[in-house]
This record gives sequence, C-alpha cells and structure tokens, in this order.
Amino acid sequence: MKTTLSLKPAEVQKDWVLIDAEGVVLGRLAVIIASRLRGKHKPQFTPHVDCGDNVVVINAQKVKVTGKKADQSVFYYHTGYAGGIKGRSIRQRLDSAHPERVLEKAVERMITRGPLQRKQMKHLHIYGGAAHPHDGQQPKTLDVAAMNPKNRRG
Repeated sequence: MKTTLSLKPAEVQKDWVLIDAEGVVLGRLAVIIASRLRGKHKPQFTPHVDCGDNVVVINAQKVKVTGKKADQSVFYYHTGYAGGIKGRSIRQRLDSAHPERVLEKAVERMITRGPLQRKQMKHLHIYGGAAHPHDGQQPKTLDVAAMNPKNRRG
C-alpha cells in the first residue's frame, strides 16, 4: 500500500530561478512566481512546508498592465493620521523610485496569509533593472513570455 509523500523541512531541495519581467503581463507573471514560491510545480509539494524555489525577478519596472488598469487600479495606504488615507495608481508606482513593489504586492496577495507566507516571501528577490547580485547561485532562466502568447500582450 502506497502512502502520501510528506516532505520534512530538511528534505527540501531549493533551486534558484531567474525571470525577466520585461513586457510580461503583471497578473500572469505574479501567478507563475507565486506558484514557484509555494513549490506547487514540484511533484513532492507539501502544503505546510516551505518547499518552493528562490525566485529572482529582473526588469520589474518594465512589466505590462493590460487595459486601463494602469490608471484606474489604485493602491491605498494610510499615513496614520486622521483622514490620512491616500492612494497611488499602478502607473505612479511603476514610475516611482521603487517599481518592484507593484510586483511584490501582487505576488504577496496570491500566497496564503500567515507565518508560512512571510517565510516564502523572503525567497523572492525583485529588481527594477537588469542587474542582480545572485550570479553566484547560478539561477536557471525561466522564460515566462514564451510559456503562453497571452503573457506578452499589452
């Protein structure tokens, strides 16, 4: 009789994956990254263990947003003062000093909340430009744009 495989944290093999976000649709990219961080692409996926890969994303400021979402979709935040709710559109956030936060927030909202999410999000490294300091880990390139023609439209 076969039993279900349940990984222990010491048995997890973490790979490094490099993704180029230039011209890729934001939501489709976030789904693929979230799946890689969780480890759902692996046959030995265990829901309660951090069995995902380390993901490095470059060119995050060149990600595409379809339709009118760039101007209409707003990220709200509160300053802490009475009546201090403010909002910025996706276009404003992509043009700011930290464009990688748009992709980071999209991925964060796709992963189940809790202590495991916080642990998995530490394995996500997003950079606005083409340079990254993870060459020593020899990440494997994952071509998200070639996976599906819809990933590149915009």
